[in-house]
Amino acid sequence: MAKRAANGRGAVRQRPDGRWEARLSYLDPSSGERQRISVYGATQKAALAELDRVQDRLEEGKPPKDSTATVASWMTHWRQTTLAASDRKAATRELYSNLSRKHIEADPFGAIRLDRLRPSDIEALVLALRDKGLSDSTIRQTYTVLRQALDGACRDELLARNPAAVVKRPGVERTEAKHLPPDAVSRLLRAAEGSRYYPVLLLIATTGLRRGEAVALHWDQVDLDAGLIKVAATMSRVDGQLRISEPKTARSRRTVPLTPAMIAVLRKHKVTQMKERMRAANVWTDTGLVFTTELGTRVEPRNILRVIETASAKAGVTEVTVHTLRHSAAVAWLEAGVHIRQVADLLGHSSVSVTGDVYGHGSEGGARAAVLALADRLNL
Repeated sequence: MAKRAANGRGAVRQRPDGRWEARLSYLDPSSGERQRISVYGATQKAALAELDRVQDRLEEGKPPKDSTATVASWMTHWRQTTLAASDRKAATRELYSNLSRKHIEADPFGAIRLDRLRPSDIEALVLALRDKGLSDSTIRQTYTVLRQALDGACRDELLARNPAAVVKRPGVERTEAKHLPPDAVSRLLRAAEGSRYYPVLLLIATTGLRRGEAVALHWDQVDLDAGLIKVAATMSRVDGQLRISEPKTARSRRTVPLTPAMIAVLRKHKVTQMKERMRAANVWTDTGLVFTTELGTRVEPRNILRVIETASAKAGVTEVTVHTLRHSAAVAWLEAGVHIRQVADLLGHSSVSVTGDVYGHGSEGGARAAVLALADRLNL
């Protein structure tokens, strides 16, 4: 027979299987309806202790019990609702979805029930991802996705507290950005002359633009008379389609000056593009982009990579990507004495600390020149 628990906490009884059951009724604040909940324990004391935890949660405005849904089922729901409705960039939403499907929803982690998910389970996931050889940044991003999704579970009252919130965010070891000395950059650019996308490489090498920013540049953002360009968009592939969107941060929107040589190249390029437009006639797609295909359509960013790979082989420069030109521009500016704040502005970094972390190492030649210059100033 059921009997009242001590202190009016509900009813408690011993079940036929020997376990103790403690019951409680409460008013659901979301529906306004009275609900009942049962908790169990091996002893009467254990069942009442569990009931105390339920009452504490209710008094704190939290759900009485965590959801029994699996991590995988919740992540799927979160992707299709909260993430899809967010104002994050399309590329970011796609990245978060891919990380969730591949690393969080997969078994064995995805099979864990939300009410049984512990901080140690999340730490075990981090270790498992490291064992797979994933990069520090990928592991941190995966943790970020999981934590945000579990925040959503707390908001929807499926969890009382987020177990990821007490797990230390995985660190990312800063690695030096690979760059080329000025003479190697010059050899590389000479080797790329004559290729269709040589002007893109020259623009990146002389302004430090990102590849996506360069191929998203529109003619109405270029002032050849003033020698300036306005960076206001970036191009990336999302869901298999090339999409142009606003830069990720406000500081990425910037005005960048052009060198006289770059201005001359762009003037020549504009004439060439006009001729291509006339030849294409009614099959030309008027995108207004500075860099296009022969039919005026958007340039596949990977085609720029193919050009630089061919040029690097010809110039005898190894392990070069398009981003290497951006890195090389940054290091060259810093070693030439350009203030780091100005370099950060040119690169569109969110803060000077990013510039310092990525490019603050300089080169041995630059360090030697700095030491000799100081000695000269000190007459030593």
